Amino acid sequence: MSGIVWIFDLDNTLHNAVPHIFPHINRSMTAYLQQHLALDEGMANELRMQYWQRYGATLSGMMRHHATDPEHFLWHTHQFPELSQMVVSDPRLRHALKRLPGKKLVFSNAPQHYAQAVLQLLRIQDLIEDVFSIEQARYQPKPQLPGFLRLLGKHRLDPSRCVMVEDSTDNLQTAKRLRMKTVWVSDSSTLPGYVDVKIRDVMQLPNMVSRLSLGRAHN
Repeated sequence: MSGIVWIFDLDNTLHNAVPHIFPHINRSMTAYLQQHLALDEGMANELRMQYWQRYGATLSGMMRHHATDPEHFLWHTHQFPELSQMVVSDPRLRHALKRLPGKKLVFSNAPQHYAQAVLQLLRIQDLIEDVFSIEQARYQPKPQLPGFLRLLGKHRLDPSRCVMVEDSTDNLQTAKRLRMKTVWVSDSSTLPGYVDVKIRDVMQLPNMVSRLSLGRAHN
């Protein structure tokens, strides 16, 4: 497995964003749409969801249909005065990542300032060589192909030597089309054909390295 590159999603992959982070972001985005599109809360929330489902990110819909400045949107929707109390970390995470051979990157639809802050709170920022955020993807989020291609180009990566670790099956489908190996972080009982390995959490990953080298799907 020499020369392997691990490409990690951030939210709900390296930490559990469901209890605190995602609700906060959803409220912030809904409030942004209310203010800048003059909508009531219900309409703003519905439009936020529509854009997220259609484009992979609410920001994409805002840029496409309302000429929203992406930097302004991301800054105002990713403010976390109490982030240290919101990030749900696992003390085993650092040890698990250190056991993995090869380079480690983060590829996130979140903005750079937020991703860096979360990695610092998780105490793994020194283990991650680069954070490829939505800004570096030129605001074309996963699962859209251009962001993946920019990441591969920036680091001159051979996709067949990359392992994408994600909680999103849509993002894993794009990774598999590029010939990456795929790891799905999920407690689902299903195993899609484009998933090579399924794990409940990243702490299981070091024990799955040999399975990934076989290039077959395992449960």
